[in-house]
Amino acid sequence: MDCPSIDRAWVRHALTGPIASLRTPFLRDGTVDFAGLRRMIDFNIDAGSGAIVLTAGDSHYIALSDDEITRVTQVTVDHVAGRTLVVAADRYYHTRQSAEFARFAADAGADVLMVLPPDWGGSTTPHSLSQHYAAVAQHIPIMLVTGIFIPRGVDFGLRCLRQTIDQVGGVVAIKDDFCGEFARKMGLLVHDRWAVWSGGQKQNHMNAHPYGCDGYLSSFLSFPPATAHRYWQAVTTGDLAAAQSVIRDIDMPFFDYILGTEGGFDAAVHGILELTGIAGRWRPPPYHSLNDAQMEELGCFLRGLGVL
Repeated sequence: MDCPSIDRAWVRHALTGPIASLRTPFLRDGTVDFAGLRRMIDFNIDAGSGAIVLTAGDSHYIALSDDEITRVTQVTVDHVAGRTLVVAADRYYHTRQSAEFARFAADAGADVLMVLPPDWGGSTTPHSLSQHYAAVAQHIPIMLVTGIFIPRGVDFGLRCLRQTIDQVGGVVAIKDDFCGEFARKMGLLVHDRWAVWSGGQKQNHMNAHPYGCDGYLSSFLSFPPATAHRYWQAVTTGDLAAAQSVIRDIDMPFFDYILGTEGGFDAAVHGILELTGIAGRWRPPPYHSLNDAQMEELGCFLRGLGVL
């Protein structure tokens, strides 16, 4: 079966600049807040995100059933309604299950599928991973994510990418969570073939940008988009001092704070959803949701930082 075709230039354009991922919102009873999800999609598109991206991590797939994942995917595609690129995501599925989900995502109308294979106990090889990617890419263009390589090391990850470049024609993009040396070598290896974007903080994008990195995952695009666009304008105009000031004065203090939040950074992110009126603070038990005092402290911090 031939790999489905897609305009690769469109994919690269869509993944250039700050990109927002969907952080599945929940109601207080732990069920998915689909009205909040739709508000989040509208906000991110209006804020200028070139793509609407679901991820196994930010979209909280670890707390969703397979049925809920398929519904979140379908609601996302339906609500985007062709306004921008939609990236669906799978969740540690073995090859047959991932291929089945790829067929569903394609039928649902997603443009690209982010593929996150399992690797429990270091069980995969570069060859078996490239075969996995090839099987999934028969049904929909795919995006790789490099988090799978972190426990296996730089050398393993690069060997896998070299083999995949040679053998799998359906890869159109890669999201980097590895960072550092790997991100630099990865960019030099794949950027002429695949769109490349970095997960996480602006400093990770800044480190990878000279080696081939089109965009980055932006937390700020989802609540004070002016901060994200200020950084990106500085990057595109070559004003490194201005880009560095955003990282130093806003990005680093923000992540230092939310990473130290009780319940982890995601508890703070869901608190921000409530502070901005997009959705509630809630996460399904046993995950911690911020209490009223923690919400007040979070709001004070964000106002002091000038982003709320």
